[in-house]
Amino acid sequence: MTAAVFAALPSRAVLAVAGEDRKTFLQGLISADVLKLSPVRAGYGGFLTAQGRFLHEFALVAAGDTILLDVEAARIDDLAKRLKLYKLRAKVTVQPRPDLEVSIAWGDGVAARFGLDAAPGTSREEGGGAIFVDPRLAELGLRAILPSGRFAEIASAAGLAHGDPAAYDALRVKLGVPDGSRDLQVEDALLLENGFDELSGVDWKKGCYIGQELTARMKYRGLVKKRLVPVAIDGPVPAAGTIVKLGEAEAGEMRSAAGNMGLALLRLEAMEKAKAEGIPLQAGDATLTPHKPAWANF
Repeated sequence: MTAAVFAALPSRAVLAVAGEDRKTFLQGLISADVLKLSPVRAGYGGFLTAQGRFLHEFALVAAGDTILLDVEAARIDDLAKRLKLYKLRAKVTVQPRPDLEVSIAWGDGVAARFGLDAAPGTSREEGGGAIFVDPRLAELGLRAILPSGRFAEIASAAGLAHGDPAAYDALRVKLGVPDGSRDLQVEDALLLENGFDELSGVDWKKGCYIGQELTARMKYRGLVKKRLVPVAIDGPVPAAGTIVKLGEAEAGEMRSAAGNMGLALLRLEAMEKAKAEGIPLQAGDATLTPHKPAWANF
């Protein structure tokens, strides 16, 4: 049993897209189906290069006449700038909202504490923002976009104690879920190698968006050759970017880590060979044991 706790998430920030064309504007740009957003349904998606490479990822919620994006705080200005390049004559505004903060809550029964069904993406509007079950996995708990300090008041009233964001990060790594540019190399990573299909980050019926052609081709032609997976680490924790080897052959690359668990982008063929032949994967002086997440489909 894991007690339900909450924390602010200063590594994330809020970008607001407002105006009467907000949905059609975003619909042609990102991998999520923006038209499915509602006061009771949040979403998740990515913004890609024309070649289908990763630029940004975010959760999205509808809040009145605004769509709020939960984005990487350190890269919010880059996303705003890129979106504005496509504004043209669309009646939209794209602005950071420093008055709003992203918070999280996780642990047993946490959704019920806030009157929410536990299904991913279940949402409710709250005071100019929203509280919602993480659209990727219910096991990640809740996210909230609210005025600074407001979620702490609501969560405390619901009986939750303050939690350690490092414990949440360890949960994320154990589940095999990427965290923005910590795990996805900008202008290089591919969504389907990093679980976006199973994590509800790509809608296959919505029509065209930037990078859609390559993303669809990878899925329907079976071109995914690598996957981001959790790895148990025996030895010193390798830095992000450390090459993973199977014998003398390159098998992949390390990404983020928390404690003795990490994420690594590994070649599927190498993982199969390591398991079949009992050959350990090595990253620096550490031995890695990969684990396929329960939600993953490969």
